[in-house]
Amino acid sequence: MALFAVLATQAPAAGEREEFLRRLPEGFAYTKDLVDKGVIRHSWIRVGASGGLNIYDVDSHEELLSVLYSNPVSPHLTFEVIPLAVPESFDPAAYLLKWNKKDGSRDEARHVR
Repeated sequence: MALFAVLATQAPAAGEREEFLRRLPEGFAYTKDLVDKGVIRHSWIRVGASGGLNIYDVDSHEELLSVLYSNPVSPHLTFEVIPLAVPESFDPAAYLLKWNKKDGSRDEARHVR
C-alpha cells in the first residue's frame, strides 16, 4: 500500500476548452469508479479553484501513474503528487534515541519539543 495526495488542476491548452468540457462527465465517472473500488480513499473538489484533491491508495508509483493518466480528462490536467505515510508507521522516539547515540548526547529531552 502506498498513499498519495494528488492535487489536480484544470489546465486545458488553448483551443481545447470545448473538448475538456465535453469529456468532463467521463472524468467524473472515472473518478467515482475509483472511489467505489477503493483506489481513491478520499475525494474533494477545491472551493474557489478548478480541480480537486484525491487521496490514492495504490501498490506502486507506476500504478498511480497508470490511474492518473487513464482518466479521460488527464490531458487537460496538471498533477501535484505528494507521497504520504500513515502516522502509525513512524516512531519519532526511536529516531531520537538513534540520533542521540550517533552524536553521543545523553540528554534526550533537549531534542523533544
